[in-house]
Amino acid sequence: MPNVIDSTGKIVGDVQTPAIFEADYSDKGHAIYRAVHREFANPRAGTASTKKRDEVRGGGRKPWKQKGTGRARQGSIRSPQWRHGGVVFGPQPRSFIEGLNKKERRVAFVAALADRFKAGAITVLDAGEFAIAKTADFAVLLFGAAKNAKSGPSTLIVHGFGEKAGPEILRVSRNLKKVAVTDSGALDVKDVLRYERLVFTSAAYEALSAAFAQGDKA
Repeated sequence: MPNVIDSTGKIVGDVQTPAIFEADYSDKGHAIYRAVHREFANPRAGTASTKKRDEVRGGGRKPWKQKGTGRARQGSIRSPQWRHGGVVFGPQPRSFIEGLNKKERRVAFVAALADRFKAGAITVLDAGEFAIAKTADFAVLLFGAAKNAKSGPSTLIVHGFGEKAGPEILRVSRNLKKVAVTDSGALDVKDVLRYERLVFTSAAYEALSAAFAQGDKA
């Protein structure tokens, strides 16, 4: 059951864990792997390109006659063994897009979040009246003291999509190397697993709970 903290870092209560995240997903490791692999692969541009010997300019004339020179026979200065020659089996433009059906993506996301809930790595921030103006004060909120910001757990702050406090949270956390900020609509499996701790604003946690309401099955 995640704790709720206020803008000073003090625990002011707790919230109920959605029932769907209390189930056992220990057998869903492969689904998580496939989802993370897809999330890293899909943004790849796939624009790496090399030229084969028939695409390199020049080299149409035989560099020397076939016999009588004492040197190895050569047909073109654009053969792969020559400097500036073509590349053998080099990369060509391609798409790295991987498909994954909606149900498996959902299972992976739920399983990853369930692991975070089980580990006690989720906290809820009451950001309704967020008024922190300094990065040092925000570091105190997250890590107990500003000096702990460099050695504390890596933290991902998730705010609600379009939430008023979102831009302010982003501003005051920008210089904290171990802190990242995203909105609830952009949260994905790799983000859930990459950080040691997730801090949801109240609005983001309510959106999460609504999306995975009790009785909804992964």
